[in-house]
Amino acid sequence: MEFRTDLAAPLWHGGDLDAARRLFPAAPQPFVDLSTGINPFSYPLPRLAAETFTRLPEPAAIDRLAAAAAKAYGAPSADHVVAAPGGQILLPFVAALARPGRAAVLGPTYAEHARVAALAGHATQETSDIRALAKADLAIVVNPNNPDGRLLPRDALLALADALDPGLLVVDEAFMDVGPPGASVAGAGRRNIVVLRSFGKFYGLAGLRLGFALAAPELARRLRAALGPWAVSGPAIAIGALALADEAWNEATRARLAATASRLDEVLSGAGLKVTGGTSLFRLVRTPAAHELFDRLGGAGIYVRRFAEQPTWLRLGLPASEPQWVRLAAALAAPT
Repeated sequence: MEFRTDLAAPLWHGGDLDAARRLFPAAPQPFVDLSTGINPFSYPLPRLAAETFTRLPEPAAIDRLAAAAAKAYGAPSADHVVAAPGGQILLPFVAALARPGRAAVLGPTYAEHARVAALAGHATQETSDIRALAKADLAIVVNPNNPDGRLLPRDALLALADALDPGLLVVDEAFMDVGPPGASVAGAGRRNIVVLRSFGKFYGLAGLRLGFALAAPELARRLRAALGPWAVSGPAIAIGALALADEAWNEATRARLAATASRLDEVLSGAGLKVTGGTSLFRLVRTPAAHELFDRLGGAGIYVRRFAEQPTWLRLGLPASEPQWVRLAAALAAPT
């Protein structure tokens, strides 16, 4: 697998509180970090045996994790599941499944997809026209989309996969845990579809670094070989298998996130801001005053996600506590 190095500069992402402190050194501490789409109500961490940390993971433990992921995500079987130390690390390996050719990314969206496809040697374009994806060797769709929450119907994605064949369709379902039932293509069983799922976002454990690729067994074997042995840590395997199987927590958390997102809508609309998209893990607002609002919130110690390429957009995650709600409402109500 060969990668270009002239495109290797990292992109800016949310969650960087060091950057927030540099931008707003006089802001009150601690920062309220609303710059990510990570669940602020994380899965309760279990007590783990010491050997979870001291021993290399056993193959049987990986198998249990894959089985739990297959059931949770609707994959046909554990043979279709590849576990990795976070979804991000899978991107270059998945891009390399397709021979270097034309890559098309449905955008605007998560910028790492275009960057990584280009690194893998593809002539890459971002397009807002889904019809353009059918002409690509590698087509990439984020569904639900980040940051606007756009959701393509399952049938449309399956039709795109048919039009692409033998090209590869990559569907990034990092936020599908809070998507509508039946929207995922993970169970389609198509030979030319790879679905990416994030564990850390919905379960609020981004630092655990766990993600999955769901693909036909032959593609899954190639991805496992590329990642090598012991790709996922023992603690991530143990916690991931437990959380994925916890249907009661998952159901309650979806309801809690939906209610919290509705509350955020009310706070934002009460401040005169129009919510134009998102999921129940984040909301997108569009305003001509986005730059001024970013600075006002940052000065109040509230860090939100801005977009250099979309200067009227701001994305806000969910506050985690009542004091955070109070700070956000006060900052939004402050005079400009």
